[in-house]
Amino acid sequence: MAVKKKKAPAKPAKKKAPAKKKAPAKKKAPAKTKAPAKTAAPARKGAAAAGSKAPAFRLMDQHGATVTSAELSGKPYVLYFYPKDDTPGCTKEACDFRDSEKAIARAGVRVLGVSPDSVASHDKFAKKYKIPFTLLSDSSRDLAKAYGSWIKKRLYGREYMGIERSTFLVGKQGKILRAWRGVKVPGHVASVLEAIAEEK
Repeated sequence: MAVKKKKAPAKPAKKKAPAKKKAPAKKKAPAKTKAPAKTAAPARKGAAAAGSKAPAFRLMDQHGATVTSAELSGKPYVLYFYPKDDTPGCTKEACDFRDSEKAIARAGVRVLGVSPDSVASHDKFAKKYKIPFTLLSDSSRDLAKAYGSWIKKRLYGREYMGIERSTFLVGKQGKILRAWRGVKVPGHVASVLEAIAEEK
């Protein structure tokens, strides 16, 4: 009798691999908005500003002579406040004004530097660096206070009162034409010269 061969069981159909899901489209990053343009910081309350009357003063210069704002009436002048004689930043600023003093004088403008240092300190400082212009001794800080240049400062977490490096261009009528506060010495005198030319 012939033996019937058993049929091999049918191979199960291969399962199709599931279709790969498409990665979601990357969202476009929102366009960067331009930072608003920096504006000049407003003058502190009570501080002298452009357009205001220049505070009056009566102080002694490096020669011990009295200088008053009244004698400057009808003449434009630059009044700049600095912290201390013969320190790096203050020396650089004084020498920059010294080197430009003739150009400033040709424009009919006088330069006066002011700090709390004594008359003797100013005399020594002026002689050492051949400073040709007036240095006023504001030992009481009254003029610095009147201009708003005697301010609270911070150094290494310690608060103290000190001079803010600042410059003022005063016109013939005794009004402040330009005011620079928180002055950075490099290029500052050039900015003052430009302002003098613009105000002529």
